[in-house]
Amino acid sequence: MTAFVESCVGTVADSAVAAERRSRGSPRAAKLLKILADRKNILITTHVHPDPDALASAAGLMTLLEHKLKGASLTLSIKGRIGGGINDVFVRHANLKLTPWDDQALKTFDAIILLDTQPPFAFSPLPPDVQPLAVIDHHRSRQGKVRCPFCDVRVDVGATSSIIFSYFMELEAPIKPDLAATLLYAIESDLAGAAGTPGELDNIALSSLTLLADPRKLYQMRYVDLPQSYYTTFAEGLGNAVFYDHAILSHLEHIDSLERPAVLADFLLRFDKVDWALVTAVHEGKLLMSIRTSASGKLSAADMAKRIMRKVGEGGGHRTKAGGFIKLETNSPAEIERWREVIRRRYLRALMIKGARPQKLVPKSEPVRAP
Repeated sequence: MTAFVESCVGTVADSAVAAERRSRGSPRAAKLLKILADRKNILITTHVHPDPDALASAAGLMTLLEHKLKGASLTLSIKGRIGGGINDVFVRHANLKLTPWDDQALKTFDAIILLDTQPPFAFSPLPPDVQPLAVIDHHRSRQGKVRCPFCDVRVDVGATSSIIFSYFMELEAPIKPDLAATLLYAIESDLAGAAGTPGELDNIALSSLTLLADPRKLYQMRYVDLPQSYYTTFAEGLGNAVFYDHAILSHLEHIDSLERPAVLADFLLRFDKVDWALVTAVHEGKLLMSIRTSASGKLSAADMAKRIMRKVGEGGGHRTKAGGFIKLETNSPAEIERWREVIRRRYLRALMIKGARPQKLVPKSEPVRAP
């Protein structure tokens, strides 16, 4: 091992040891294992239509509990369609072993662990009469502190997968290369594209997992093959994109994957004249909204989502990325256009943009003839 590599490994190790030492006063993973010690039938799940962070954190916890709870039956199940594109390919490369979701079976579990979401949230898979034993998440809740036997909600952490990584670190449990690649990609994807601000734990997880991850598996996740519909969606979004001063706005028609407005919003934020991006799309009777920002002012993406969705829908998120939705009654073009106009006006009003004329991101040009 070269001196350079040794120094890199040493730096990561020192940071991890320091973080582990600080966590000894509040051993979260040990507490979770104690609560689960006498449970025999455990469900691990996450929010509806999950993203890589939700999926990877669930898979990571599943692996850890299989290692630590030898007598328990563990089930990993997801409610809702994962969808085509990046998320679908991620599931295949991560080798996730998912059990089909069954609402009727929920009450047969003596423990439910909910990751990357919380019971009051709109995309929680659990009905109101079914409460989780444990909640592990990094989102801020508008309803205040969630109450359950085990709650590990850290809003200063950029990804739930980083929290699961900390459990492995606390319990000194090994992380195999495949799982390391899965967790690493998930953390990268949750932080990327929207001026992601990793916390201390995220940085330690990223550095440590980089040394452990299977590079071939990581490459497969980072550079996935995409269907033609993905490019059609991007073309539509770029063609519809307009910017007003420092804010850009676009919309998509009906989509088959929830990830697409978020991915497009990430891409639009990279336009050098803006620090806010908003994308709407229609999916399963809802008008979805994804927001991204790199602005450092008082207004966060989560604040923006709440303002836009006030009294008309659901909205929330993080400092730099957020989302929301409005339930459609008729799903007609007129209704969709009306709500999009409401979103546009509230978006510009929140940013105090007045009188700015919309400019096309991609000006119309003459058709290109094939040679």
